[in-house]
Amino acid sequence: MSVDRDLWNADLAPTEPGARQWTWVSYCTLWVGMVACIPTYMLASGLIASGLSPAQAVMLVFVGNVIVLVPMLLIGAAGTRYGVPFPVLLRASFGPRGAQVAALARALVACGWFGINTWVGGSAIYSVVNLITGNSLSGPALPVAGIDAGQLACFIVFWGVHLVFIARGTESIRWLETLAAPVLLLMALVLLGWAYVRADGFGPMVSTPSAFGPGSGREAQFWPTIASSLTAMVGFWATLALNICDFTRFSRSQRDQVIGQVLGLPLPMALFSFIGVAVTSATVVIFGHAIWQPTELATHLGVPGAVLTLVVVLLCTLTVNMAANVVSPSYDFSNLAPARISFAGGGYITAALGLVMMPWKLLASAGTYLFVWLVGYSALLGPIAGIMICDYYLVRHRRLVTQDLFRHAGRYRGLRGFNLSAVIALACAIAPNLPGFLHSVGLVSAVAPVFDTIFTGAWFVGFFVAGAVYTALARGTAES
Repeated sequence: MSVDRDLWNADLAPTEPGARQWTWVSYCTLWVGMVACIPTYMLASGLIASGLSPAQAVMLVFVGNVIVLVPMLLIGAAGTRYGVPFPVLLRASFGPRGAQVAALARALVACGWFGINTWVGGSAIYSVVNLITGNSLSGPALPVAGIDAGQLACFIVFWGVHLVFIARGTESIRWLETLAAPVLLLMALVLLGWAYVRADGFGPMVSTPSAFGPGSGREAQFWPTIASSLTAMVGFWATLALNICDFTRFSRSQRDQVIGQVLGLPLPMALFSFIGVAVTSATVVIFGHAIWQPTELATHLGVPGAVLTLVVVLLCTLTVNMAANVVSPSYDFSNLAPARISFAGGGYITAALGLVMMPWKLLASAGTYLFVWLVGYSALLGPIAGIMICDYYLVRHRRLVTQDLFRHAGRYRGLRGFNLSAVIALACAIAPNLPGFLHSVGLVSAVAPVFDTIFTGAWFVGFFVAGAVYTALARGTAES
């Protein structure tokens, strides 16, 4: 195959038939391994904190994941058919240089998620070591960082564990997910059973009504809260909706990737969110107050229980981090300079950026986590998904020339490497969400209420605006 060397390396090349070994079980365990993480456990808590009832919160988690499953399957199908990773597939719609910009945006979000999950794992180590040693790691907060030296040390230790798997590549990740998924599912059900028995039921929080009910004075806030919450739920996996082809390129068939994802994502997400709500509700009865953080709960279980909880937390955090937050940015950074940056090199860059982003600050509050972080980046990723899907299905009718994805002068060249239709569509889709985002992060003091309303549905607005604009501009001009 004739290719330009600055667009190709062995990691980005189409998957060979012999490497297509992933079955539907592989994808199902991949998703269970990623879903069984602390952010999923705590996901419904942010919704309950915003005033929704537990039943509404769990239902929103389920519905949001059914919605995000659609672009997962659509983009995943392209990966299975052509065997190329996300940054290479992006070249068809954005051009070879434009794809580097879009992939870099996706990579930086993954670095933030990598840091968040690594912080969760490091916090678990910190809590359990302090329990065993009588708070030997506790100390004053460090300047700038805002955490103490013990917290930083535990964070770096767990961060270092990831480097071992990065060096071993994607096959080690499949092995890790296959091993971890049944263990994590079993331990989650054991925790649920423990809470039920100790509290003689699941506790009072499970039946807590919505704060937006009749007579609450907050009825008008219900639907805006639902809209922004649903956007946040879609945003939770909006990153994987883009780069799922990094995994489906190894699928034996379309049937395998479809069945595995349908079984592995929506129901397990709802189940783990329900476990988080039910166990936390039970802690009100058992300990006298609600404990949302599993790492804090571990300190109430005695040393044996705390150590076991630590092992489970580290395992589930490692599985989701490697699959969801290392694979994609590793390919994305490799795509910037394929001749110099391998998959492993991209992984090391991801780890380094995740370290310096100080992820504990992203988790400062439920509002920051849900409505700034999740909704905010969905305003960027939704348009990219809309452009990719419309390009592949409506403009090119699922026909790509693989060789030209690795050539500057091929049919996907655009203008100096940029497909202007994609650039214009991306700008048009981001623009309506930008005022609301700037308001949410405090960079502007006030905007017209319509912009705050638009921002509550950031992913949906971006997806449909970008898809419509791109299709209108690109149809009839793209070479198929």
